[in-house]
Amino acid sequence: MNPARLAALSSFVCLSSLLAQAPSAPASSSAPATPSAPASLAAPPYASEPKFLAAFSDAKKLEHERQYVFALDSYKKANKIAGNGCAACLQHIYSLQFGMGSYKDAAATAAQLLTIATDPEARSLAETDRGQALLSQGGDKPKPAQLEAAHEAFQAAIADVPKNLTAQYHDACVLARMGKTDEASKKFAACADAASPNDPTRIRARHFAENPALSLSKMAPAFEVTALDGTRFNLDNMGGRVVLVDFWATWCGPCNEEIPHLQKIAKEFAEEPLVILSISWDRDEQKWKDFISKHQMTWMQYRDADHSLSDRFGVNAIPHYFTIDSDGVLTSEMLGSGNDVEGKLKKLLKRAHESRPPNSQAATLQTRGQ
Repeated sequence: MNPARLAALSSFVCLSSLLAQAPSAPASSSAPATPSAPASLAAPPYASEPKFLAAFSDAKKLEHERQYVFALDSYKKANKIAGNGCAACLQHIYSLQFGMGSYKDAAATAAQLLTIATDPEARSLAETDRGQALLSQGGDKPKPAQLEAAHEAFQAAIADVPKNLTAQYHDACVLARMGKTDEASKKFAACADAASPNDPTRIRARHFAENPALSLSKMAPAFEVTALDGTRFNLDNMGGRVVLVDFWATWCGPCNEEIPHLQKIAKEFAEEPLVILSISWDRDEQKWKDFISKHQMTWMQYRDADHSLSDRFGVNAIPHYFTIDSDGVLTSEMLGSGNDVEGKLKKLLKRAHESRPPNSQAATLQTRGQ
């Protein structure tokens, strides 16, 4: 069992993206990347089969290079050589299918994982994966039968491992979609109570417990990062602020063209309940820092060198903007330069002012050490 997937049972991590986000073995590594077996179990016969090792290693390399379609084929080849019983292969296949939006195939792969699961934890993870795929198949307006199927999968996952917070959280989302708001509220509250204080989704679960209808909205991924200046940013702890997320890089020409525009926005809305977070793809940390200083980019800056946060937002091209309203709802996505970012922010800020109680203040960001 992959330790990262096992740990996900007690957190809100989206299982579909765990393997895709995990650091891949370098392509130049001399040892082939092979799935490991628990120390208490003997390695399956295929684990030492040269053809299997080659196919699995190729798949890992292709995934690391972001050639996902070819990686998927290679994982399938490795699984076939393993007699269709390689759990690690199937987990990667599921992650890639889910990430590419092939939810029906992902649900089928999760069902395969369920047939080879040998313990409650493995069954719970497989059912959780299947539930997420079934729910995602329905898109923004899932049919009652799809909701019921997802609910049954999450319930099965919880029956196997009652502390599976991922299944509990997503089941609460399903209950909210089914109109069972009281049940959803209680389940969201239970998730928030059981989650680690360091889990970035704990605050979101608390918000959803107070207002389950909010879980029906298109939300940006829950995350927490420490910005360049030491400020801790948690998307769900903005307390009524509007958020502008900007993906960019110092070496990106169109991104550089947008800098004066962002400088203007930062200055114009300095006294407004607005947070700007620029997320860079730069690998060279010092070059990134020098660029920010030279161009007086005074708003929050974060470097996403491994693209892990970018992957969660589905960003594969820059510049790329997201606007998020004061309730945390993702309201717009803009790709490229020349977008009317300012106009969208004005509308969101007006709504934020109208929805704030008299004499209230937006939550302040925390700095390091607080």
